[in-house]
Amino acid sequence: QVRLLESGGGLVQPGGSLRLSCVVSGIKFSSYALKWYRQIPGKERELVAQTTWDDSTNYADSVKGRFTISRDNAKNTVYLQMNRLKPEDTAVYLCNAAPPWGRPTYWGQGTQVTVSS
Repeated sequence: QVRLLESGGGLVQPGGSLRLSCVVSGIKFSSYALKWYRQIPGKERELVAQTTWDDSTNYADSVKGRFTISRDNAKNTVYLQMNRLKPEDTAVYLCNAAPPWGRPTYWGQGTQVTVSS
């Protein structure tokens, strides 16, 4: 059974930082692309950052220079370091694992991030 478990969300003031973690089990972690999405009620789910099997990374323009995605294949964990947070970063952040052949993909339940003073 594949499981993705996110943690690290919470309430933070504008300008603050958080680090999200996603522990993955049930797949060959090192072969998968790992992605962080965010979901705001009433809006489409947005791809925030992704890292592939060869450690290449990509970011949404809205988070470039502020967020960093990384992976630890020994711990089956992907991280999202979020710095200089803004109120518009408030969302549920979800972890996604995608195989090289495309499907199926797997999702976690999400962790809430709230940026507010």
